Amino acid sequence: MLSMESSLGPRSLGEDSLQMWDLNKRLEAYLARVKFLEEENEALRAEIQSAKGGPVGEPWRARYEEELRVLRGRLELLFKEKCSAELARDNLSEEVERIRSRCQKEQAAREEAKKQLRLGRKELEEERRAQIWLKERASQLGKEVEGLLELHEEEKAELEREVSDLSQSLESIRGAPAAFQPGEVEDYSKRLSEIWKGAVETYKAEVSQLEGSLCQARENLWKVVEDNQQSQLQLQRLEKELEGLKGKKELLEENLARQWQEQRGEAEKFQVGGRGRA
Repeated sequence: MLSMESSLGPRSLGEDSLQMWDLNKRLEAYLARVKFLEEENEALRAEIQSAKGGPVGEPWRARYEEELRVLRGRLELLFKEKCSAELARDNLSEEVERIRSRCQKEQAAREEAKKQLRLGRKELEEERRAQIWLKERASQLGKEVEGLLELHEEEKAELEREVSDLSQSLESIRGAPAAFQPGEVEDYSKRLSEIWKGAVETYKAEVSQLEGSLCQARENLWKVVEDNQQSQLQLQRLEKELEGLKGKKELLEENLARQWQEQRGEAEKFQVGGRGRA
């Protein structure tokens, strides 16, 4: 498609220049024809005036009147041809302006289509890079989630072992009251209860923090997945727009080529008609 664009642009401009040159030649031919008719008209007028100013005897009157009638007929015919030529000249000038305006519009439309095509390709490339980045980011977050889950399970197991050890120590102390005084046992039991309570609270806090981190990681992962889906939809939309721009550009090129062929045909017919009248 790119090679077709680079070869079609200069060829279209050359064809437009050839068409304008052809129309200018036709206009020059019409102007020359009008000038010739005007000169012939003036010559006939001078001939009529000369005939009117000459001797008007009886033997010559009939011949002069006949010649005058013929000359008037020729003059009227030439006047009609002059009017037709002037009308054709005006129509040709309008045709030249119309074709020039249409060529400019077609050129502007082609340039706009090329611009949109370049922008579409650029957006498509950026979207593809963004999609690759999102896939890599999703994989990275997935690994982070797996790491957090493993760490959560390890810390949870460690805390459970610590709580179990504290519970066993407390039970062993309570099971041997003879080794301590009653006040010491109660005080030591109280301190162990506080230690155990603090360990439980710490365990709960760490579990809550790990669960919060896990939830945040899951939310980030789902967000990346959702963004990836939206990026895929946007990528599909950009691809459709790119195909539409390609179709529009090809249609403009076909229309311009068809119009050029039509104008060439009309110019050839007009030239053949002009040579026939001459």
